Amino acid sequence: MTSSTTELPRPRTLSDVKGWFRAVDQQLFDWFLSRQLDSQQTGNLLELGAYMGKSAIFMGSYLRDEDTFTVCDLFDSPAEDTANSKEMNKSYSTLTRRAFEANYLAFHEELPEIIQAPSQVVADRVEDKSCRFAHIDASHLYEHVNADIAAVRDILLPDGVVVLDDFRAEHCPGVAAATWGAIPTFDLRPICITGTKFYGTWGDPEPLRDALLEWLAGRDDMWHEVQQVAGYGLIRITGQKATEPKQPVSKYAGEEPKPATEAPKSAPAAARGRASRTTPGSRRAARAPARRPADPPSTT
Repeated sequence: MTSSTTELPRPRTLSDVKGWFRAVDQQLFDWFLSRQLDSQQTGNLLELGAYMGKSAIFMGSYLRDEDTFTVCDLFDSPAEDTANSKEMNKSYSTLTRRAFEANYLAFHEELPEIIQAPSQVVADRVEDKSCRFAHIDASHLYEHVNADIAAVRDILLPDGVVVLDDFRAEHCPGVAAATWGAIPTFDLRPICITGTKFYGTWGDPEPLRDALLEWLAGRDDMWHEVQQVAGYGLIRITGQKATEPKQPVSKYAGEEPKPATEAPKSAPAAARGRASRTTPGSRRAARAPARRPADPPSTT
């Protein structure tokens, strides 16, 4: 637990924020979110499961003045069922809302809307057909992930994009079952996959797939192929050599790093998703214009 006397994080770069957000997925988040801004697509952003805020900080750079960003996580709250509570205690015993907020405010002027509760409440807290992009990274348990997908299906706009984390991780078979099962059960339409994330839509995936293939053809840091899955052309992307897109800038960027006094304690290897499922925080009364990362540096 983070007490009132514990020093809060002062990340100088996004890589200083604890969490798992690979360069290939940063590139894809940037591509989808930038495309939405370029096309003036309306809608808000949603993340289920925040951990210390790494992907939320990145997503927050693509907000416009009229957009709302909702983040849902249990943080320090107890889980409602035994299995979920066991996963939280094992993997995220040091997770706190204060740490998330400190990390987020290092890169942005205002916090997103925060729902500190199981993600099952999102269906009642977030308006249907209101979001253009949603990232599901909450519980690893099948029944929770399945419910999250069902909720996001109603919350997303028809042409919105949903991203599911840990859909192929060895320790998360429930996420895999819920993700692939959503194709026949909820008519989720796949667009692409990486080593850790599944990208899909309930709209027409073909325009997105075609544009993504054109973008990938111009890059030499990400290998890809197309496979047919449930009648759709699914793009499989390998991005071990992917470069990072332009990163959000921290207000602590100019600070000198403090000398390490002891080896940092890393989270368990199995703790890759959020066993959380976030109560409203401060609303973004005013936002700076959307800050879009620039085109990635040429690798040629």
